[in-house]
Formats: sequence, structure tokens, C-alpha cells
Amino acid sequence: MLERLTKCPLCKSGHFLNSELIKDFAVSQESFIICNCIKCGLKFTNPRPKVEAIAPYYDFPEYFSHEDKAKNLTQFVYQKVRKYAVSKKVKHLNSLKPSKGKYLDYGCGTAELLSKAKETGWKVKGIEPNEKARNQAKSKVNGKVYESIDELPEGSSFDIITLYHVLEHIHSLRKTVKKLLNILKSDGYIVIAVPNPESYDAIKYKDRWAGWDVPRHLYHFNHKSIESFSELFDLQLVNEMPMSFDSYYVSLLSEGYTNPNQSIVQRYWKAIMTGKKSNSEARKTAGNYSSNLFVFKKK
Repeated sequence: MLERLTKCPLCKSGHFLNSELIKDFAVSQESFIICNCIKCGLKFTNPRPKVEAIAPYYDFPEYFSHEDKAKNLTQFVYQKVRKYAVSKKVKHLNSLKPSKGKYLDYGCGTAELLSKAKETGWKVKGIEPNEKARNQAKSKVNGKVYESIDELPEGSSFDIITLYHVLEHIHSLRKTVKKLLNILKSDGYIVIAVPNPESYDAIKYKDRWAGWDVPRHLYHFNHKSIESFSELFDLQLVNEMPMSFDSYYVSLLSEGYTNPNQSIVQRYWKAIMTGKKSNSEARKTAGNYSSNLFVFKKK
């Protein structure tokens, strides 16, 4: 079941154009149209599966954020990198709020980050729509993981809310962000990481760039649309940081889509070279990394 949007999901403008036709290489082999909003710069999948029809598109072994056990080399590498990334994320949380406090991870997966944050003194809660991942997460953080925002205990408020590669998956974009900001303390931070369709690796791989990840990724944010996002929700952009590992991982998947018959050695070597080049080019330009992390505060 598909739904066709008549307005931009971010700014509600009706002025948008078809931009790309992208194939779902991971699951369905279907092709989806990406539209580009003239007003705010957001790219969005349109038409897209309805919220009640999206689940089958997540049903594939490479969707690692819902898995704890590695089943192949790529999953093993992913999990090693994820472990390092989790430690870096916790350090970042602690730098934003050295006194710790209450932390919500929206789209927490199997709760590796929540678990580590809890160990350093944070009072943690998570939101995870995927039942399998949510059940694993609950066992790590004493059950404090919920299916949706609406299930959070009444009166909940948080010092930090994070969405690491989650915003692009949320059907009710504006409504969800507003709900999150309502439970963010006045001096709190909301941290958002999203892929960048203007990165070097995105431009190199074109329609085979794994960062499109249609139809699971409903939105595709560049710097213009992030500016529009901050204005729309009355947020101040405090900091922007690169997610340097993402260029390697996305390039690895993109190589598989581009030439599935190449050897695993070739695929890894090309991915490493492209990832390195992508990060190098991003340092020369306006921060067009494969993925960027944005830290916002309420104005």
C-alpha cells in the first residue's frame, strides 16, 4: 500500500519536482521516486509505503541495527565499529551535560548506546518500534524501552534526546518532532544524525548509493533542508559534526549494489578508498560528509 504526498513533509509546500528514480536493492527490487522540495530543499520518497505496510521492507539480514549477533564478515565489522561509535557517542553526551541527567534515545535498536550511557550515570529511556529489537533492548535497561512516544510515562522530560539515523525513517515527521520537543527540557539538546545526499560517495554512486535506502529512508536531508528544519521548529544549531565511519560502511554497501559479482576483497578495498576520499573531500567543502550529526537547542 502506497501513499502519494501532495505537500512536502517538512515545510508543507506543494512546490516539488521528481528528482531521482532509485531501486530498493536490499529487499524488494522495486523502484521509488525521490522528489525535491523547491522551497526547503528536502528530498523525500514519493509515493511511499504507508506506515502499516513498511515492515516487510525492513526484513533482510543486512539490517544490522536490529541484530545483536554477527552472521557474516560485514556484520562482524559493523558491530566492531558500532562498539567504538557507541563509546564516542557516550563521550559526546557527557560533554554536552557533564552532570548527566535524563536521556532518551529515539530508535534505540538493541540499546547498546542506552546501556553504556546508563553505566556512566544517565537515567535512560528508549523508543524502538521494532518488536524484536525492543525486546532485546528491554533486557539491557530494565524494561525502559517503549514502542512509541505516547507510551512514555506521563510527565517525562529529558536533558538530551538523540535520533541517530532515525529521523529519515519517521512517517509523521512534523508531529513526531513536535512531540519530542515538548518533552525536551528548556536547556536540553536534541541530537540528530542523517545521511547526506550531497556527499562525495552519494555523487559517485548515484542511484546505487546505499544512503538512499528506499523506501526505508523516507527523507534525505542536505544542509539547506537542515536549516529549514531548525527554522521551522525554532531551534538553534549548536554544533555540526562528521560521522566519518559512515562513508566506509555506505560505500561498502554501494559497491555491492554497483558490482555484486566482484570479490569481497575488491569490494572492501574500493569501499575503503571511496570512504577515505569522501571524508577528504568533505573536509575541503562545507562539511558534506556521508552523514552529519547536528546538535540543536531550543531558542
